[in-house]
Amino acid sequence: MTDYCDPRTVIGPKRRVSNVQVIYDGGPDGCTVARLDWDGKPGVGIRWNGNPADHPLGSPQSRGYPFWFRVPDGFSDVVLRRAQELAPETDLDAAYREMARDTGREQEATEWSQALIGDAAHASR
Repeated sequence: MTDYCDPRTVIGPKRRVSNVQVIYDGGPDGCTVARLDWDGKPGVGIRWNGNPADHPLGSPQSRGYPFWFRVPDGFSDVVLRRAQELAPETDLDAAYREMARDTGREQEATEWSQALIGDAAHASR
């Protein structure tokens, strides 16, 4: 059991929400922001995660099921941008940034991929 309502498991309201992608998870007593589809359209959802002692399902919830609150369109860009700023950097993000700074390696990779394109062009003749 987790010490709060894991936002990756929240799929409610079930008939409205799909494709949940958590952007920021503040852990117990924090909030979570996610990209999601609401009625088949892209949107941003937010919820309070709760805590095991007082509110294990977080908020919002209905009939014992945790739900997402859909951020109104006029606020979604601001909420999403702030969530991305707060989200911890992953090892993969750092590795991609480091690779992008290595201009010599980038040049080698470009030359290699261009050579493959040339090989493919000759093979299709």
